[in-house]
Amino acid sequence: MARPSWSGFLRFNLISVPVKGFNAAASGGGKIGFHMLHKDCGSRIRYKKVCPIHGEVKDDEIVSGYEAAKGQYVTVAKEERANLKAEDEKTINVDSFIDPAAIDPIYYSGRSYFLVPDGKAAQKAYSVMLEAMREENRFAIARVVFSGRAQVAVVRPTEGILAMSLLSFENEVKKPTDFADEVNPEAATTEEKKLAETLIEAATTDDFRLSEYKDEYSAKLAELVHGKAREMRPAPEAEGEAPAVINLMDALRRSLAETKGKGKKGGNGKAHRRAAAHRKTG
Repeated sequence: MARPSWSGFLRFNLISVPVKGFNAAASGGGKIGFHMLHKDCGSRIRYKKVCPIHGEVKDDEIVSGYEAAKGQYVTVAKEERANLKAEDEKTINVDSFIDPAAIDPIYYSGRSYFLVPDGKAAQKAYSVMLEAMREENRFAIARVVFSGRAQVAVVRPTEGILAMSLLSFENEVKKPTDFADEVNPEAATTEEKKLAETLIEAATTDDFRLSEYKDEYSAKLAELVHGKAREMRPAPEAEGEAPAVINLMDALRRSLAETKGKGKKGGNGKAHRRAAAHRKTG
């Protein structure tokens, strides 16, 4: 089991459930990452932090600045920004419950976590909230602090577990009305609309499976990269021919036969040893 990336409490009114949060994103996700290399020698490209006046500078000489006007910057120290961060309460505070259709998916930020009960004592309260939300078909809108920043989140039941997704704030997402002038509702005829509706109805399925969709580009890219990597590996050095694997009893019999054969060619081994011993004593 992976280590939790967050732990705290899921709280609504007087109900407080200890939970652990696990990042829903799979590590790596099958993505192929590239480094920038020098075309001629293959060395990694390094980036230096350079001031146009003083040249290369160290990290402790760099401050954050906001361009208030053209060429004019307001600097903000790390300590000043740290004082603005919200206290990490380690609590997911549920404000209310909503119908799933009440929130547009465009507000989902892409950061999601699976919430599981933290310990046996949390199992009962967790199960009660999970089943109640599932039966009522409701999502929870909550507030939580992540990395010192207050966030709004939606907590929802999914496949026997609670999942939490962080949402973008309203001012962080462009409005559909900003692009309304790009669309002409009168461009399609009534007959064309009815035909499209019939087509959509015929192509509608109740058995949608996301697992059937694969990232074919990443798979092909991985195959290409791994193939090139195999070509770069040096060929294994030639080694002496490995001895044939034979049965132990056969090996013993053959060794015994060879030993006896050598004894016959050299005469009686025991007689030779006795003669040698007699010469030494004589």
